[in-house]
Formats: sequence, C-alpha cells, structure tokens
Amino acid sequence: MLIVSHSISVPESELVERFLRADGPGGQHVNRTESAVELRFDVVHSPSLPEAIRERLLARRDRRLTGDGVLVIQGRRFRDQGRNRDDVRERLVEIIRDVLVPPKKRLATKPTRASKERRLVGKQQRGKTKQNRSRQWSPE
Repeated sequence: MLIVSHSISVPESELVERFLRADGPGGQHVNRTESAVELRFDVVHSPSLPEAIRERLLARRDRRLTGDGVLVIQGRRFRDQGRNRDDVRERLVEIIRDVLVPPKKRLATKPTRASKERRLVGKQQRGKTKQNRSRQWSPE
C-alpha cells in the first residue's frame, strides 16, 4: 500500500512492476541481473484516485503518460533491485502529490500608467536611433 496523503492511498494491486536488465557500468554483473524496475500505474482506471486528481494527472504534459492513461516510471539509478523499486514508488507518490493542490487561477491585471509610459518612451527612443542610422549612411 502506497500512502500518498491522509485521504489517498494506492493499493499494491494497482501497481504493475516489471524487472529488466539495466544498462550502464557494472561489468558482467549487469548482464546477469535484472536490477532496473519499470512501474506502471493505470491513472484512468484507478479506483483509489478522486476524479479531480485523476483529471489533473491526465492533464499534465508528461512524456511518461501513455495515450491509454498509464503512467510508466523507470528506475535504474541504483545497482540493486530493491533500491530501484523504492525509488520508483517514491517518484510515483511525488507525481501524485504534485497534483493534490489545485493550481491557483490567474487574476487578470491591467498595466499601470507608469509602465505604459515607460513602454512608449522606449519605443520613441528606439525609433530615433533607427532614424539617425538612415541619415548617417549614404551610398557613394
């Protein structure tokens, strides 16, 4: 059971783990052990997630999210399977915790009078600079 918050927990039955051989350093040991972990969590069909959190998770622009709504996290940071397994689970919990708090709505604001004036003064100065360039250069 993965505990995300006081109200949300993900049971083991919703997590699908697959173990694979990791690439990288380690010599012959790497070729014999399956220390990398791939964790799959079906966001769309998960009964343990509230609807609002599910929608925010699916709305994230995350490359780890497949078209079917399955979150795939790979862990191959460490050389032993147990640590990679814990790492992948912690990362899943962090992803879910990131969407627990709904994003604040943006309040539309108007530019101040001073900022409008600064913008116009800057435009006038830029225009004068360009005008001066055309006067100085003459083809001969």
